[in-house]
Amino acid sequence: MKIDVLNNIPGVIASALVGPDGLPIESNGDGGEVLAAELASLRTSLDRMGRRLGSGEVTRLAFTSDRIEVVALAVGDFMMGAALARSSDTRAAQQALAKLAQEVDSLPRVDRS
Repeated sequence: MKIDVLNNIPGVIASALVGPDGLPIESNGDGGEVLAAELASLRTSLDRMGRRLGSGEVTRLAFTSDRIEVVALAVGDFMMGAALARSSDTRAAQQALAKLAQEVDSLPRVDRS
């Protein structure tokens, strides 16, 4: 599985790769399926925000809640991300996601017109 590498990063509790249809291709960890569903929803919002602001495609997202840190990347038609325990250093997860993005970017794209 492509996202298995994220499991070895300290603090990662869930990870997911979501396809262009919004369905999870892969998910790991406690809450991985939920993360996948939320990443699909976020993708729709990010696309809309980029269009409305005229800013172009939003490709990276990071946020912090009371309990977790989430880092996510939009790559072509795919969305992938990791949820980490709060106050975890997210740099290793961000670097791993960037490397995975190169692999995922070579997957077939879907026409969204």
